Amino acid sequence: MKTDQPVALITGGRGALARALTAELIGAGWQVIAPPRSVLDVRQSDSIQQVVDRLPRLDLLVNNAGIRRDAPFLKMPAADWDAVLDTNLRGAWLCARAVLPVMQQQGRGHIVNMGSHTARHGVAGQSAYGAAKAGLLALTQSLAAEAGPEQIRVNAVLPGWMSTPFNQDLPPAVHAAARRSHHLRHFNTPEHTARFIVFLHSMPWTSGQIFQLDSRPGSWL
Repeated sequence: MKTDQPVALITGGRGALARALTAELIGAGWQVIAPPRSVLDVRQSDSIQQVVDRLPRLDLLVNNAGIRRDAPFLKMPAADWDAVLDTNLRGAWLCARAVLPVMQQQGRGHIVNMGSHTARHGVAGQSAYGAAKAGLLALTQSLAAEAGPEQIRVNAVLPGWMSTPFNQDLPPAVHAAARRSHHLRHFNTPEHTARFIVFLHSMPWTSGQIFQLDSRPGSWL
């Protein structure tokens, strides 16, 4: 690996968005590390550190690993709640904690947390997922404030509904209702989101921000 090339680490490296982002970054001249869960398990600090220790540098971390365990609130097993919070929120925290010393030593770096519309607009049956993603937005802004003086940026991207294996288990009626909720009646693709993340990285003075990329009504808060 050439040490003069920018390096990105993408968690959840076998997902549709991770694959699209890998292709976009490589096309822009990046070195990309996007391990599968068997290599980088965001729930395990030792697994994360083993990957980080092998990096010659790190310019961009994308906290992309995520899972859903949908159920009505009173029927959700505690184990499912814990699994969602451990992967989607605690996993992002563990990864950020592991890479911050590298970025501090470099005097620069960028962390992008992949959020969700559900964090801002609660969805029935997704209390665990919504809680984890809402926590991730708060983590984004708090860490941006703390790491900013060291020229480390932290932003969150809400890509919106994408037709990927992540939500293929949902009934067709749910997909149709989601499409109707978009003003433009179209979903983003992983490629759209990947291009935005690469563009966002090129903006050196943008940090602590939450970017919703779809056409559903947003929120000022």
